[in-house]
Amino acid sequence: MKGRINNKLGEIQIGTDVIALYAGMTAVECFGIVGMAAVSMKDGLVKLLKRESLTHGITVDLTDNRISLDFHVIVAYGVSICAVADNLIANVKYKVEEFTGIEVEKINIYVEGVRVID
Repeated sequence: MKGRINNKLGEIQIGTDVIALYAGMTAVECFGIVGMAAVSMKDGLVKLLKRESLTHGITVDLTDNRISLDFHVIVAYGVSICAVADNLIANVKYKVEEFTGIEVEKINIYVEGVRVID
């Protein structure tokens, strides 16, 4: 599914992978986020994703030209998870809406692990 924006010159379509990549790059810039996480369903292991595969830790759903995002993240040890989540939601909502021109309806954050940063 693609996000659609109509204007007087025609139609713009934005793919969910593009939205996921942009949201992922915005998320890892936020304070307290170590990175995106991939959860293995068969054995329940969580692994930290490299920068090249940020989209695997994000699910994008476009319904009625509104975006819903699910983030699977690993946070830094010793930071307030609530503060990190609030910061992540505010930054991603603002930047994705500015980038796409489509309203972000909902952002869900799943904290999959905690890591000590050297």
